[in-house]
Amino acid sequence: MNIKRLSTQQKNFHAELNKLLAFEATQDEQLEATVAAILKDVRARGDAAVLEYTRRFDRLNISDAAQLEIPVAALRSAFENLPAAQRNALEQAAQRVTTYHQKQVQTSWSYADAEGNTLGQQITPMDRVGLYVPGGKAAYPSSVLMNALPAKVAGVGELIMVVPTPDGVQNALVLAAAHLAGVDRVFTIGGAQAVAALAYGTATIPRVDKIVGPGNAYVAAAKRRVFGVVGIDMVAGPSEILVICDGLTNPDWIAMDLFSQAEHDELAQAILLTPDADFIEAVAASAEHLLKTMPRHEIIRTALQNRGALIAVQDLAEACVISNRIAPEHLELSVANPQQWLPHIKHAGAIFMGRYTSESLGDYCAGPNHVLPTSGTARFSSPLGVYDFQKRSSLIEVSKQGAAILGAMAAELAMGEGLHAHAQSALYRCKDK
Repeated sequence: MNIKRLSTQQKNFHAELNKLLAFEATQDEQLEATVAAILKDVRARGDAAVLEYTRRFDRLNISDAAQLEIPVAALRSAFENLPAAQRNALEQAAQRVTTYHQKQVQTSWSYADAEGNTLGQQITPMDRVGLYVPGGKAAYPSSVLMNALPAKVAGVGELIMVVPTPDGVQNALVLAAAHLAGVDRVFTIGGAQAVAALAYGTATIPRVDKIVGPGNAYVAAAKRRVFGVVGIDMVAGPSEILVICDGLTNPDWIAMDLFSQAEHDELAQAILLTPDADFIEAVAASAEHLLKTMPRHEIIRTALQNRGALIAVQDLAEACVISNRIAPEHLELSVANPQQWLPHIKHAGAIFMGRYTSESLGDYCAGPNHVLPTSGTARFSSPLGVYDFQKRSSLIEVSKQGAAILGAMAAELAMGEGLHAHAQSALYRCKDK
């Protein structure tokens, strides 16, 4: 397997790094046109359009939209009938995710200034949120937990889940996760039509305030188009992992950590930064040896050869500088003293600290959310959390004394902007006796 080797000592290193990181989610014109037409159709015809697309794409011969909903009893049954070990793991993961996100809850606050004005912020949860969960060949119960539990902790009034079930095949683990996470309603629809139904509402499917959750290119395009009508979490790019290692971790561990993201799809990115040139070759040898044991070896090979890299750096300080340039979705600090280097890290979706902290633990059960910014957006974005399901309203209550003082100030600024009604609105209260 030919994984790119780079060194910061190369004259063209930064140009090579830029080429490695370059990823532009090219928008397929035909795909975009298809998605636009589906959104318009669902908005106009509601349930009839949703049923038509579900019959066409998922091969479900359903004539009544009410049949699209999976009964709550079926969700509970799926959970109760899981194998004991699977149910136990799901429960423990849910509890850890819930405990972590309970620390994120924001509360309303206010203060009084010297003039007796009360200023503050009121925090309220969203009324209704839509959760998209991939279906068909893919089954992601972890995505159900990571998207639904923060919403529930935030106090969202109702959580609507959509999951495609091609040929009527339902994934028991996904339905069990929905039950455990407290999802209120589940509909067997997917694709752009599901996003449209959530964004615009139909007679059967309630309109939501925000749509979260991963999906294919059609789902991503639909989410981009309905943003503004509803909120969305993000439009995520391919999965990424960056490992900073001092060369003292078992190379098999590091190779498998790189595999863990490369196996997602051929566009995933996996990069190692280390000051130990011999360690680079040890990891490469481990990767070559371990690849044949992986069921998804062709996907891993393609991802590592096209977008992977093993990079030699001068020292760990330089590795941190490059990491901040990359702003990875997942960053592993596989070093002797990760706390020492944490202050040097400015941009990363999630930071996995120490040799025993594999990224995969964060995907499933550590507690923090696995919905993370990709493609360098960790420079300005954060992991999904409770705060994404809460809204903030500013509070302003002005006293009589404050009206006089602030009114004169506001009027002066309003007149400077040529907005006379603004000025008079403030000045009227100044004259009140």
